Amino acid sequence: MFKGSNVALITPFKNNKLDEESYLKLINFHLENGTNGLVPAGTTGESPTLSHDEHNKVIELCIKESNGKLPVIAGTGSNSTEEAITLTKHAEKSGANGALIVTPYYNKPTQEGLYQHYKAINDNTSLPIIIYNIPSRCVIDMSVDTMARLFELKNIAGVKDATGDLNRLDQTIKKLGPEFIQLTGEDGLAFEFNKRGGNGIISVTANIAPKLCSDMQKYSKSKSDNELKEAERIDQMLQPLHKSLFIESNPAPVKYAAKLMGLCEDEIRLPLVKIKTDTQEKIRIALSSAKLIG
Repeated sequence: MFKGSNVALITPFKNNKLDEESYLKLINFHLENGTNGLVPAGTTGESPTLSHDEHNKVIELCIKESNGKLPVIAGTGSNSTEEAITLTKHAEKSGANGALIVTPYYNKPTQEGLYQHYKAINDNTSLPIIIYNIPSRCVIDMSVDTMARLFELKNIAGVKDATGDLNRLDQTIKKLGPEFIQLTGEDGLAFEFNKRGGNGIISVTANIAPKLCSDMQKYSKSKSDNELKEAERIDQMLQPLHKSLFIESNPAPVKYAAKLMGLCEDEIRLPLVKIKTDTQEKIRIALSSAKLIG
């Protein structure tokens, strides 16, 4: 259902307002460059600082502009279960193909609390739900056993795994089987993740390197030795770029990279700030190394 290179879309701003023109340009950039799916209003889209109206609008615009050409997995998570249900219902009504729902941050629920949170959302939508497990930002880590319980529900379809632990992928395949969709949230691990049975990625780097990311994803699942070697070559070429985009808090670095490529401005909302000069230089070098700028 969801596989390959899915981009965690940035949300462009101008004068602290949603820059709709640049946002639509970004979506078309992905339509033209092989991206396999669009993920609006996630962490990379600065969902924590979007108003509810902006959050809904970002999702609506993405669905309308992509016009069924690519699946849209809308970011609809919250640490409030009721808010997550409301956002998910809106995404479904707007025509999204799935919902990416992050584990509740700050509240620190138990595994049972996690189960009940996702079950409540599951019971209020017919959208396929991708669990977003990112302990580094949310403090909590959903166990494989809890995912297995959730997978018994009708709408729980898979996970965006941002644990950085490839062994977790192996454990999840063993427990839940190959039908449970596994997308990594770690750009630097994308090639190895697929080699070990993963289905793809929800990617930050794809914002600025959609063709390279989608080609790497496609070739990494090939049975051809030559295409597997090409996937590895692309992966190695992208590694410095992946690294540079996480020197400072995402999405400030990738927004600066997008600015260098003429895609949008690098305006970002507090409490995040624009990146430092030395980080800018590292990103320039990495973009040049990947032949994305001259």
